[in-house]
Amino acid sequence: MIEYKNTGNKDTRSGFGAGLTELGQTNDNVVALCADLTGSLKMDDFKANHPDRFFQVGIAEANMIGMAAGMTIGGKIPFTGTFANFSTGRVYDQIRQSVAYSHKNVKICASHAGVTLGEDGATHQILEDIGLMKMLPGMTVINTCDYNQTKAATLAIAKHHGPVYLRFGRPKVANFTPENQTFEIGKAVYLQIGNDVTIVATGHLVWEALEAAKTLNEKGISAEVINIHTIKPLDVDAIINSVKKTGCVVTCEEHNYLGGLGESVSRVLALHHPTPQEFVATKDTFGESGTPAQLMDKYGLNAKAIVEASLTVLKRK
Repeated sequence: MIEYKNTGNKDTRSGFGAGLTELGQTNDNVVALCADLTGSLKMDDFKANHPDRFFQVGIAEANMIGMAAGMTIGGKIPFTGTFANFSTGRVYDQIRQSVAYSHKNVKICASHAGVTLGEDGATHQILEDIGLMKMLPGMTVINTCDYNQTKAATLAIAKHHGPVYLRFGRPKVANFTPENQTFEIGKAVYLQIGNDVTIVATGHLVWEALEAAKTLNEKGISAEVINIHTIKPLDVDAIINSVKKTGCVVTCEEHNYLGGLGESVSRVLALHHPTPQEFVATKDTFGESGTPAQLMDKYGLNAKAIVEASLTVLKRK
C-alpha cells in the first residue's frame, strides 16, 4: 500500500483563501464578493491587498449572486463566498436563473459544508447542496479533500469558463495531497490500487477512506481508493474500470445519500456495469449541534463506517 503522510491538519477553507490570494496577484479579472463572512471564508488577505476588487455585500446573498452574474458581462471572474447553506439553499433561484441558465462565469465558493460545521447545528449544516447544484445544467461541482487540493482547485476554476460550485469545510483535517499539484477538473485520483473492493470518496471522507483501507489491508482485503473531487462532470471511466476489477463499491460523502455522489455513481453502474454498492453518507436526516468529530461518529461518516460498509458489500459480490 502507498503510505500517505499527514503534513499537519489544516482547514480546507484556508486552502481556498490561499488560492484566492494567489489569484489576486496573478489575475486582474478576479473579483471577490462576500456576504458578511470575510474572516470565516479566509478572504481577508484578498480584501486587504485588492480593496478595489473586493465587495462586501452584507447579509444579502441573493444580491451577491446577482451582482456576480452582472460582473461577468464585463469580463470579470467573480468568486462569491459564504457558508454552503447560504450559497445554495438560500439563493437557489438566483443561481438557477441568473447564473446557470445563462451560463455565467461565476465561481460559487462555499465553506462550512456538511455536519463538520459543528456546533452551529442543523440550520447551518447543509447536507443536500451537492444534489441541488449538480442538477443545474452546465454547473461544475467540486468537493475537495484537503488544504492543498482546495488551493489547487481554486486556481483551476479561475481558468475554467462557466459556473462552478466549489465546496469545502470548516474543521482542520489531514493535509496529505501534494503541495504543488495540478488540479484537473473531472479527473478522479487513484490513491490506492486494490482488487477486492472499490472505495469512492469525496471531501473530508477521502482521508477516512485511506484510513479504512489500512484496516481492511490488515484483514487481508485489498481496497482501491479513488478520490472523486469533481462530482460533476463525473469521471465515469475511472469508476467503471475499477468496479470491473473489484466487483463491488462503497461510496463515501459528507452529504445526504439521496442526491449526492453515491447516487451519481449508482447511475453510472446501472447504465454501464451493475455492481453491488453500499453508501456511507447521512441517511435522509438533518444534522444537529456537536463537535465535528462527534457528529462524524454519530452519523457514520468515518473510517470505521467505511470498513463496515466494505465488509457488507463484499458479502454481496
